[in-house]
Amino acid sequence: MKRQLGTWSAISFCCSIYAAPAITNAADDIAAQLANPVASLISAPIQINYDENYGVSDDGSAWRTNIQPVIPISIGENWNLISRTILPVIDQDSVPSGQHPSGIGDVVQSVFFSPKEATDSGVIWGVGPVFLLPTATDDLLGTDSWGAGPTAVALKQNGPWTYGFLGNHIESFAGSGDRIDVSATFLQPFLTYITPSKTTLYLNTESTYDWEREDWSVPVNFGVNQLLKVGNQLLQVGVGGRYWVESTEAGPEGWGLRLNLIFVFPK
Repeated sequence: MKRQLGTWSAISFCCSIYAAPAITNAADDIAAQLANPVASLISAPIQINYDENYGVSDDGSAWRTNIQPVIPISIGENWNLISRTILPVIDQDSVPSGQHPSGIGDVVQSVFFSPKEATDSGVIWGVGPVFLLPTATDDLLGTDSWGAGPTAVALKQNGPWTYGFLGNHIESFAGSGDRIDVSATFLQPFLTYITPSKTTLYLNTESTYDWEREDWSVPVNFGVNQLLKVGNQLLQVGVGGRYWVESTEAGPEGWGLRLNLIFVFPK
């Protein structure tokens, strides 16, 4: 049974992989970096999500295209600052019922401070602030709130495996007085496996708990990505599915689709 639809939506990073038989060593390094959300690698992921069965009558659907530039900045010999921006472009049909809002949603901006070297036990980690910016072009596509909170990531890479956890919590501190406050916790455990051909298989969840409405949204994502070289440009393409284990009352149900396209810019 669905629960009430909230205005906050969780967005995740995406992992990718690289295949170029002529430069295997470079491919190994790039594949590992792309599986690490705080790697020192400039990339421009574009993640396209389709979900349906919104609303009480299950007649709604939505396309959400997340533009997610990742920019690392060196801050001395031992630390990196990793900027991760998520700009959603949304097209909703009958969400809410009978309406078709489309445009830009709220931006989520994360900043991670991460050591350049892993710990002695091999753990890679980063911590920092996350911000919610009320950039939505339609009231139905955003929260109309300014928000902030902490974010953190920790992972290990062992051969072809990468496994870890990313999370954040956002509390609104300013915005429209006639909108419900934002108080949302995002939890994302993730697992990836890179094959010898540099194909990445991934599995993760993108769970969000809305403390104001006491609602969970829990999609489970899985798929396959392949990084290619087209001319001089490295890019990743991939396809995957997801299943909504838990959703809000008017949120999506059943199966969804995810497409990935990532432009990679090694140093």
